[in-house]
Parts: sequence; C-alpha cells; structure tokens
Amino acid sequence: MSNVQRFGAVADGKTDATDAIQHAVTAGDGILNFPRGEYLISRPIEILLDECDRTAIDGLGGTAKVIMAGPGPAFHLVGTHQGTADPGSFEERVWQRQRLPTVCNIEIEGRHEQATGLLLEGVMQPTLQGVLCRRLLDGIRLTGRCRNVILSTCHIYENRRYGIFFDRLNLHQANISASHISYNPVAGICIRESEVRNLQITGNDIEYNYSPNVDGSADVLIDCSTAGSTVREATICSNTIQARFSPNGANIRIRGLSPEQNQNAGMITISGNLIGSQQVGVHLVACRGVVVTGNVIYSGHDRNLLVESSRNIVVGPNGFDHNPGYNTKEICTGIRLVDTVNSQISGCVIQDASAGKTTVENSQAFPRLGLVELIRSSRIGISGCHVLDGAPCGIYAEDCSDILLSGTTVAEVEAESPRNGLIRWKGIGLRNLITGCHIGPSGAPALEIAAQAGVMLQANLVE
Repeated sequence: MSNVQRFGAVADGKTDATDAIQHAVTAGDGILNFPRGEYLISRPIEILLDECDRTAIDGLGGTAKVIMAGPGPAFHLVGTHQGTADPGSFEERVWQRQRLPTVCNIEIEGRHEQATGLLLEGVMQPTLQGVLCRRLLDGIRLTGRCRNVILSTCHIYENRRYGIFFDRLNLHQANISASHISYNPVAGICIRESEVRNLQITGNDIEYNYSPNVDGSADVLIDCSTAGSTVREATICSNTIQARFSPNGANIRIRGLSPEQNQNAGMITISGNLIGSQQVGVHLVACRGVVVTGNVIYSGHDRNLLVESSRNIVVGPNGFDHNPGYNTKEICTGIRLVDTVNSQISGCVIQDASAGKTTVENSQAFPRLGLVELIRSSRIGISGCHVLDGAPCGIYAEDCSDILLSGTTVAEVEAESPRNGLIRWKGIGLRNLITGCHIGPSGAPALEIAAQAGVMLQANLVE
C-alpha cells in the first residue's frame, strides 16, 4: 500500500500535504493509504485513472481526515470510458486499468468556500463506502460520463449547497443506499442538466436539506427543465425524507421540461417512504409515468402532493396525514392536481388536521379550495379512498372533464367545526361521474355542484 506518510505527508492538520499525496498517487502502487490523522491540502489531488492504473483511497476505518483548504475537489478521479454498461462496449485497456475506483472510510472537510469533497468524471464502477463529506460546497459531484455508480453507508452532512450533485452527467446504473444525507441547504440529492437511467435511491435518511434563506430547496431534486435533460427508470424507495419549511421547498421535487414535452422526467417509482414537514411533500411538474405508492406523506405546509401539467400519474395506496401528536401545532395537508390528465388516485386515506388550518405559530397559511383539488384536469379516477375532515371542503373540482369518483367516503369525522360542505364542483365540464360513494355526515351541505359542470350522480349514499 502507498502510505502517504512515507511520501512525506504530515498528519498534523497544518502542514500542506498536497505534493506528498500527489506523489503517492503517481509513484505508488494504487492503494492510497491514509493512516490516522488530519491531512491538509490546498489544491485537488488529481487521479487520472488511465495513467495511475487501478486505484483505491482508504482512510483506515475512518480515522483519517483530509482538509481541503483550496477551491475545487479534494480528490478528482478522471476516467476515459466512453461506452455504455454493456460489456461489449468496454475497451480492454479501460477495463484493465480503470474499473472499480474505490474510496472508503475517510472524512473530507472543507476549509474553503469553493471546496468540494469528491469529483468523479468519466469513471465506471466507482464505489464509495464509509465516506464523510462535511462543510464543503458540494459533498460529492459527478459529471461527464459515468457508469455503474455505488454509494453506500456514507455521511453527506452539513455542506453549503448540495450533498450529492449530478451535474451535466450522462449516467446509467447508480445506487445510493444506506446513507445519511442531511443538512445540505439547497438539496440533499440534486440532478441537473443530466441524462440519467436506472437510478435507485434506497434505504437512506435524507433529512433537513433546507434553508429559510434558499428559495426552492429540496431533499431530493430532479430537475429536467432544460433541453436535453432526462431522468427515467428511477426508484426512490424506503427512505425517511423530511425537513422543515423553506420558501417553495419540497421533500421530493421532479420537474420536466414542459407540458408539451413531458417525456423526459418519468418512469419513476416513489414507494415505501416517510415524507413530510416541508412546504410540499411530493411535487411533480411536467412529468409522465410516476407512481407514488405505499408512502406516509404528512404535514405539508402547502400540500402533501402537488401535481402540475403531468400525465399518467398513479397515486396509491398512501397515507396522507398530519401528526396528531402535535395537537395545536398541526399542519394542514392536501392533494392538488392542476392541468393533469390520465391519472389515478386509489386506496388512499387523506385526513386533514382537525382544526382545518395551520395552527403553528408564525406559520404561513396557504390558500386552499379543498382537501383534494382537481383544477382543469381530465381522465382522473379517484376510487376506494377516505377523504376526511377536508377544509374548506373535502373534494373541490373546477373546469374538469371525464372524472370518475367511485367507492370513496367523503366525511367529517373529527373536525372541530363544520366545514363548507364535502364536494364542491364548479366551472364547465363533461362526462363527470360520482358513483357508489358514501358522502357525509357533514355539518354543512354535502354537495354543491354547478349546472354546467357535467356531473352525474349515481347510487351514492348522501347523509
């Protein structure tokens, strides 16, 4: 192993060890070994995999810390693979010299406002395990063309912008698992201007990636709003994803290019997560083919689920709820679909706070028309749900067509005071059907349906 101290690196956290570590990279045996201590560097350690051959960075069980006191990444790993993940696309030299660059059991801390932890570029099969990135601009950044990325059991904590940043990245096959990704104020995981396929974000604790001074922060941000960006074939599964309120913030935000070109963000499953306490829990914009199921989504200051200009969205079963243990510190919940088509909500329990409003001191009150809102949407099915204690009503629809509301209970069961009815349907629409539903009891008129809304009532129990 290439013990960096044998190349002259001093582990006192004060002496500049940059040249010694770079020498260990170029003249060593490929295993960059950091014994216990703190290593100060002032510029990036460049690891050109085609020149350095197979490479690993090891901090001896996490006892070593690298302090980046200059701009740029502490470690910059550069590969040359230009193929896909298909075995036939690998050049033999690339396979022999560049496969599986590994970084494990090491802490990287920033001492410069532009310092980054790791930058991976053009690499294939990079494997990061037991890495702690703290007080950096970005913890881990990937760019260029990468394949088969594994990041597990890491701590990406208290950085100044992004925890994990996919930046103008062409990537197929990535697993982010069993990690803590927290206190990164713009986003815990951010994907921008990238082409990504086969992404799994699984079994992580992704929390408190927010700032009251950042507009639009998110725990998980997938932004495909620029031409050429695309993220498809992704899973966000079995994570705890929660934060605090930030302006226009979301726990999960997925944004496509436009309603007319909403093919570039989709084929995504959001399943089995605990999601809550931001302005919006899950926010989908210009998406196609997103499934949201098996989650508990709670205490969204604005909405628990907000879907805009999207299609082929499947929701349910989920629990959309508030935290009853908060009592007077309740946050309202809600689901809102706007300009959305060909979608389904089924098997969900959707229950508002008993006060019907946000009662947290100094919390902003967001306007709302109903607990479930459908605005200018069509071919939407709502079936087998419980819509309870909605304020100002349970279900509100406006200018909608081809809506099927079936087998659903809409009632007031724990509301502190009567609301403004249970179902309100306004505007102009066609071929809307409410069938087989239990509507009531309610302390206010159960139904308020405009004559031009195109709604037919069939075999409902109305109390």
